[in-house]
Amino acid sequence: MEANTSATGPEPFRLFDEKSQSGFGLGFLDVPENKPLPPPPPSVEVLSSQVISNVEFNVEPINLDGLALLKGRVSTKEVFGLSNSDLVPGKYEGGLKLWEGSLDLVKTLNSEMQSGQLSLTGKRVLELGCGHGLPGIFACLKGARAVHFHDFNAEVLQCLTIPNVNANIQQNLLATDNDSAEVRFFASDWSEAHLILPHVLADEGGTKSCKTVDKAAGYDIILMAETVYSVSTLPTLYKLIKKCLHSPHGIVYLAAKKHYFGVGGGSRRFISIVEKDGILAASLVAEVTDGSSNVREIWKLHFR
Repeated sequence: MEANTSATGPEPFRLFDEKSQSGFGLGFLDVPENKPLPPPPPSVEVLSSQVISNVEFNVEPINLDGLALLKGRVSTKEVFGLSNSDLVPGKYEGGLKLWEGSLDLVKTLNSEMQSGQLSLTGKRVLELGCGHGLPGIFACLKGARAVHFHDFNAEVLQCLTIPNVNANIQQNLLATDNDSAEVRFFASDWSEAHLILPHVLADEGGTKSCKTVDKAAGYDIILMAETVYSVSTLPTLYKLIKKCLHSPHGIVYLAAKKHYFGVGGGSRRFISIVEKDGILAASLVAEVTDGSSNVREIWKLHFR
């Protein structure tokens, strides 16, 4: 389904799509194996004022275990010229879709808070691969001091994330006494995100590394949903997490399919990288087997 379809639920991960009129067509097959990927788009901070206003943006209410949020909807064809494609490597990484994992993650964060396992009050939060930004929005509404949203495409931030964040904050903060979090937006490839994100750890020489010198550096909580589908990007994503995560108390919440059939990625493939490295420990928080897709999982990572 396209991003502007009338269906209200999240969309299951599709690897192969029917060929579209745009000529991109078959998702991951759009780039031949012997042809290198195009260079990633520029790494930039996108200001809240840089919304692309000529793209139609609509919102729909969504209820997640009693939590009322809004989800935006824009047309993939209008933004990227793609009429029926979830992913085009190097061009578009699916940020306009509402993936199931993002809803799983919000529900898990809510459950973790209710059970006393998580507090977002005063925390610095980073959502990687944010798309709609629902997990980050949840953090905004639950007292986080700063929430930074990151996506591969600046266009996703300008057309969807920023309007969706604004709509949810305006709706929910009117009914609460919470102060608004510091909200910022960043676009880049995983390999360059540490160059533009504000709270990245540095070594004594000032270069970016996973060793904390300034104890205030790093993000307290990193949120990710459906970011581990591509095997080739998993090591780079893990390196980025270590560069961004506050030590020793920072935590990561990851929501993903157990396996992404046809691509080789998945939560278990990513967790194997984590466990082999030995710096972070991983624990399974929740498993979703609703029959609508392959098994989905939510994992928590923390320093050993």
